[in-house]
Amino acid sequence: MTVLPTFSSVNPLLQEGKDKERWMIRMKIYFVVFLLPFAFGCSLGGKPAYSVKHYVLEYSSPQMEEIQRFNELLKVERFSVSPTFNSTAMVYQENPFGRDTYHYERWRVNPGDMVTDLIVRDLRNSGLFRAIFSYHDVGETRFLLEGQVEEFLELEEKDSWKAILGVHITFLDLTKKERAEKVVFQRSYRFVELFAEKTPEGLAGGMSKAMERFSRQLIRDLEQAMKDGRR
Repeated sequence: MTVLPTFSSVNPLLQEGKDKERWMIRMKIYFVVFLLPFAFGCSLGGKPAYSVKHYVLEYSSPQMEEIQRFNELLKVERFSVSPTFNSTAMVYQENPFGRDTYHYERWRVNPGDMVTDLIVRDLRNSGLFRAIFSYHDVGETRFLLEGQVEEFLELEEKDSWKAILGVHITFLDLTKKERAEKVVFQRSYRFVELFAEKTPEGLAGGMSKAMERFSRQLIRDLEQAMKDGRR
């Protein structure tokens, strides 16, 4: 009796194609299931796992009693910032040579812009000059105020926390011909304020007090420089 060889009724190439098709269908299902949580999150207005809080400096303009008023115009240039603090990060120092930042808290704007805008506001409220112009304004003035924020951070020392504000100021009389003669005065200011708790809120409060003290002292120094220039 002759035994004939048997053959599968399914074509191997056809079977391979069906297996590949089933694999592709499974992968599409997995992909859709994976994206479902994200789709529902977006459609329901889902929020990220964390939110960033923003802080600004807040204080009332210094009340400058019996200040002398001058019939001159002053322009305040946009203050530059040392590279370490030239961002909205809230910087703190726990160890020598080390700097760190809070993870989910930031300043609302760059420290240079914040300090500049507050100085413009306080000078206008002081009445020291006839008019105060900011770096946004176009026009010539006799006097120019430039600055650089050199320090803007929290310093931790044992059980105390300090807000440190350091600003370098240059006050110029643009009517003078020689560059050296243009400089009315150049001065560095540094103010330190203690605050109770190591928190971003504590830092913002301490820095606000330091800024108020700096603004008050700068206005008095400008007043004195204007008085000296009239002698």
